[in-house]
Amino acid sequence: MRGPRVAARALVGLALGALTAGVELFLLVLSALLMAYSLAFSRGQRTVPAVVADAAQAATELERWRLRRFLDEEGAADHGPLKALAYLVLRVPVGLLGGVVLLLIAYGAAAAIRLAVGWWITGDYMDGIPPHWWIVLYTAVAGLVLLFLAVQGLVGVVALEKAVARRCLGPSPLEEYERRIAQLSVTRAQVVDAVDDERRRIERDLHDGVQQRLVALGMLIGRARRAGDGDRAAELLRQAHEESRRALDDLREVAWRVYPAALDGEGLRAALETVAERSQLPVAIGYDVPDRPPHAVETAAYFVVCEAVTNAAKHSGAGRVVVDVAAPPPPPGDAPGGAPGSASGRMIRVRVEDDGAGGADPAGGGLAGLARRVAALDGTFAVHSPPGGPTVISAELPCG
Repeated sequence: MRGPRVAARALVGLALGALTAGVELFLLVLSALLMAYSLAFSRGQRTVPAVVADAAQAATELERWRLRRFLDEEGAADHGPLKALAYLVLRVPVGLLGGVVLLLIAYGAAAAIRLAVGWWITGDYMDGIPPHWWIVLYTAVAGLVLLFLAVQGLVGVVALEKAVARRCLGPSPLEEYERRIAQLSVTRAQVVDAVDDERRRIERDLHDGVQQRLVALGMLIGRARRAGDGDRAAELLRQAHEESRRALDDLREVAWRVYPAALDGEGLRAALETVAERSQLPVAIGYDVPDRPPHAVETAAYFVVCEAVTNAAKHSGAGRVVVDVAAPPPPPGDAPGGAPGSASGRMIRVRVEDDGAGGADPAGGGLAGLARRVAALDGTFAVHSPPGGPTVISAELPCG
């Protein structure tokens, strides 16, 4: 059902584009006259009158809305009046071309209906002679070929609409490279910060947990050695044995939080099931990823779920957590080289929702670290936690 809806939206967008192209053609003619007048009488100080600039900006914003709403094309928002005018000059012929193709399709459909009604319903034959079968076949084949060409023309107009918008309103290649370099620089610094935060957390867990247990264990063993009474020494050794078991449990907990062995061996699904088993809250796991994602994506998805579940158990007062990990199929043509059903070229979507009190702070240490980890993979991370809940933590991780 998605294909027909997309096609219908594209047809509406092209029809609306044809109408706006007519209005914009009148606007461009009027703008040319006003700019010529301004150039002639302003001594070259101002070549774009304010009314022209405002009209061009408004028309461009309307076209950006149309492209976004009907043709699924996101355009850059940073453009001045000259860029807006250049865009309108190029897109008006494209919009008018789309209108011509739509009119041809409408005319062809009307002609086909008239012929069908005349041949098979009313009997209104040309010269009163019924058509031969080969005439009907020839007309049907010719009509289908023309319809195919017209549809391909509409596809080409849609591609032209998007290309013109990207070329005129989007960033230049140099600007795109500079933006990417700046983004990578920030991401690299964030990864370093995330690693430092993780090291501090491990040190804190070892100092406050395992180290204290080992100190207590040493003290118990020392007291047992100094005890003169055999029963007292046996009791102290029993306590030391219990303390060693608790220290081992704490050490395993720290190691598991640093990196779970199941993630390497059995994969993300098994690691998430372990998170659900160890959680203090009931955790429902939904997992719909056909093939195993890349290792870095598995690791990031695991830590997003682990941190979200831990926060829900410690801070939210939630009674239940729902985890959903899925790899929806990419749009056609967006996954080059990926076999159907594979994770290559897809986005792994992670969503964790709890029914707690809400109010989670995205700038908090744990969530901020997750955001940096996801950003390092060119993914997106979001926290929606209004007061009263629910809290929804989501991430999208590219697998390419």
